[in-house]
Amino acid sequence: MAKTENRAETAAVKKAGCAVIGYGGMGGWHTRHLLESDVGYLCGIYDIDPAKGELARSNGIRSYASEKELLDDPEISVVTIATPNDCHAEIAVRALRAGKNVISEKPVTMNSRELDRVIAVAEETGKLFTVHQNRRWDCDYLMMKEAYHRADFGKIFCVESRIQGSRGVPGDWRSQKAHGGGMIFDWGVHLIDQMFGIIDDRRLLKVGCRCENVTGAETDEGFKLDMIFEGDVVGHIEVGTHHFIQMPRFYLAGTAGSAIIGDWRDRARCLCIKEWTEGEVKPVVTAAGMTKTMAPRAEDTLREFYIERPDPDVHDFYRNFIAATRGEAEQIVTHKQMRRVMRVMESAFMSDRAGSLIPFGE
Repeated sequence: MAKTENRAETAAVKKAGCAVIGYGGMGGWHTRHLLESDVGYLCGIYDIDPAKGELARSNGIRSYASEKELLDDPEISVVTIATPNDCHAEIAVRALRAGKNVISEKPVTMNSRELDRVIAVAEETGKLFTVHQNRRWDCDYLMMKEAYHRADFGKIFCVESRIQGSRGVPGDWRSQKAHGGGMIFDWGVHLIDQMFGIIDDRRLLKVGCRCENVTGAETDEGFKLDMIFEGDVVGHIEVGTHHFIQMPRFYLAGTAGSAIIGDWRDRARCLCIKEWTEGEVKPVVTAAGMTKTMAPRAEDTLREFYIERPDPDVHDFYRNFIAATRGEAEQIVTHKQMRRVMRVMESAFMSDRAGSLIPFGE
C-alpha cells in the first residue's frame, strides 16, 4: 500500500490532511516529517518538474497532476509551500483562496509589500498563514536564550550569532537574485528571528549591515549585521560561505560573565565572576610585549558551569499550527513576527547600500 493511502486510519485519530507544493530539499524534509506525524497525514505533493513527481511516486507518495488538482482536494487542510522564494506569495494567495491553511518556507515572501498582501488574503478568507521558522527548535539557540535570561552574567551587552561554511553559495536558484537567493534570505531570516527570540525584552532601534561579495556573484555571499536594541545591547549576526575555520556558533558577553557555544553539537560553556577582588594584578608577557590589562584572571575568582543541551522536537511547529487551525492554540509564528523579520532584512540591504545605520521603528 502506498504511504499516503492511510486516510481512513488517520481520519479516525483526527489528523489533518496536509500537502506539500515543491518536492526539492525542503519539500522532502516536510514530507518525511508528515509521514511520521502524530497530528497530520500526507495527502501528496505537487512539483512543476515531472521528474520530481515521478520521484515522489517512487517513494510511495501521491503526486498531483497540477497545483489546481491539489488545491481542489477537499481532504487537504494544510498546504506547505517549499518552492523557490519568488513563488511563495502567489502560491500562498491561491492556496488561501482555495480554503487552505498555509505554511510557507522561509523567507515568507520577497518583500514587505508581498507579505502584507498575503496576510490581507489570510484575514479575508479566515485561514491561517505562517512561515516555517524551524530554527526556533535548535538546541544552540535554546541554550543561548536560557543564558540571556540568567542573572549570572550581569548586564549583557552583546550576543553574537554565526553560521559559516566553505562551499560558497549553492549554484541553484539560491545564487540568483530574481529567485530570492543570497545569504540574508537563506540564513539571515533564521538568525534574525532567533535574535528577536533571545533579546526579547528590548525594542530594536537601529540596524547596520555590510554584505560580502567576494567572487562577483549576483547575490550576497555573506554579511555582518548589527541589531542595536534599547540599552545599547547589540545582537551581532555573521553569515559567511568562504570560511574554512568557523568561529563560535554563539557568544554572549556581560559585565559579570560570558557564555560560548562552539557549534550546534556543544553545550553552552559559561564563565562568571565569583569574586572581583584578586589582589595585585601582575602583568604578563605576550608576544613582543607585556600587558596588565589583558592578564588572565585568577582562577579562584571565577565560576564555570554549563547549560546542558535541551531535547526539543521540531515537529511541535506542526502540532501548534494544526491545533491553531482548530482554534485550540495560538499561532506561535505570528504575522507581526513575520513582518518584523522581513523589515530587518530590508533594512539590512538598505544599510549596506547606504553604508550607515538605519533607524528601526517597531
